[in-house]
Amino acid sequence: MDSISKGLDRAFNPRSVAVIGDKLALGYMWLKSLSHFQGRLYSVQIDENELPGIEALGVENYLSLRDIPDDIDYAIVAVPNTVTPRIVRDCIDANVGAATLFTSGFAESGSDGGRKLQDTIASIARDGNLNLIGPNCMGIHNPRIGLCHSLDQPHGTSGNVGFISQSGTHATFFTAVGPLNGVRISKSVSYGNAVALDCTDFLEYLGDDEETDIIGMYIEGVNDGRRLFSVLRDVARRKPVLVWKGGVTEEGSRATASHTASMAGAPVIWDTLIRQCGAIKANSLDEMIDTMKVLLYAEPTTGNRVGLAAMTGGQSVVITDAFTREGFDVPLLTERSYDKFAAFFDTLGASYRNPLDISLNFPHLDRIIRSLDILSEDDNIDIVVLEISIAFMKNLSWIDTDLFDEIIDALSGFKERSDKPFIAIVVAAHAEHEAIDVRSKLAARNIPSFSSFNSGAKALKKALSYHRTAACH
Repeated sequence: MDSISKGLDRAFNPRSVAVIGDKLALGYMWLKSLSHFQGRLYSVQIDENELPGIEALGVENYLSLRDIPDDIDYAIVAVPNTVTPRIVRDCIDANVGAATLFTSGFAESGSDGGRKLQDTIASIARDGNLNLIGPNCMGIHNPRIGLCHSLDQPHGTSGNVGFISQSGTHATFFTAVGPLNGVRISKSVSYGNAVALDCTDFLEYLGDDEETDIIGMYIEGVNDGRRLFSVLRDVARRKPVLVWKGGVTEEGSRATASHTASMAGAPVIWDTLIRQCGAIKANSLDEMIDTMKVLLYAEPTTGNRVGLAAMTGGQSVVITDAFTREGFDVPLLTERSYDKFAAFFDTLGASYRNPLDISLNFPHLDRIIRSLDILSEDDNIDIVVLEISIAFMKNLSWIDTDLFDEIIDALSGFKERSDKPFIAIVVAAHAEHEAIDVRSKLAARNIPSFSSFNSGAKALKKALSYHRTAACH
């Protein structure tokens, strides 16, 4: 293990953390975010006015990093930018494993002074072999040990999805929103201006991390494109890597310069890099999470023939359009399947060709599950997709007040016995409150669900493309 990997291993799995410069003006953001940290937590603060607030949090404070009678695995630096050179030197002298510079006001400010100061800290870190994360970033999150940079992030549990983000906001959003959708985090990092460690270093680390099975990346720019190509190609052959490139428009590219001082690069170059490396392109946070849900919880397949079940005639038309636009086939079923449907599918106004219009069969869950079983067993079908119309079901709930929970139980049983990918499209219409609850319960059962036909079709297509590429290697 090289020095970078060793330092990152100490940072992602620290036994000791020092927060340098956290203040009441920020609501002691860092110390409070680390209130569930399972290791040893220290504060470094010289402002006497801040000491009572730190003491009230139960954290031991020191006037210097070098005064702490402990080896520090990970340091979080939140001091004025003019002080950072001295703090970076202190981290080197104290043999800190890695340090995150939350501090901003460097090259992203566009000022000569900011650029010179960034060059200075980069030179100090490089000469001292310090694993410096940032500046202008939020740093590392490991929920298993309570290492958090936001109160919104989960703690005490762990998943198998890693996330690398040049943006602190996207890192926070992903690690907070992902678990609500069943995408649970192993480790994540926000790395900002990347003066020392870049996205490629974190990709290489997570690529070798046994706790991480899928990796997502939000990138605005990269320091060494050739190295990224080599590492991305290697990692993507071993585990799925999703890349969300920020700054793909002229205006967005200009925004990246003022955000993390990154050169965005031509979109066609990034598209080519992602494709040639066998990674998966994502265009938004939602698209990345949606695709991960399919990769995590739907059976892998290289086939594109879908069996669709919608709850009304109009929806059966538009769900077919959505999946067909993404390149899926919606074939007729086998005669054997039609014979099975004819034996029980007699509800007025319903249809069992493909797509299925299951309409008022829904009060009879046994019929719905039987329909899904027939689709799953059909030789012409590779993937099963069900629409759950919350507004429609809400109107039926007077028949059975436990209808929502009963269908989730039934769908969970179907998914367990089916050997084909299964996803649900939870359409809210005017019942968004109930839809949120249903999506949450489906996520708890590891059933991938989506808020629209289009989002489900896009996510399924990206996962299908990845499985086809992986099958060729």
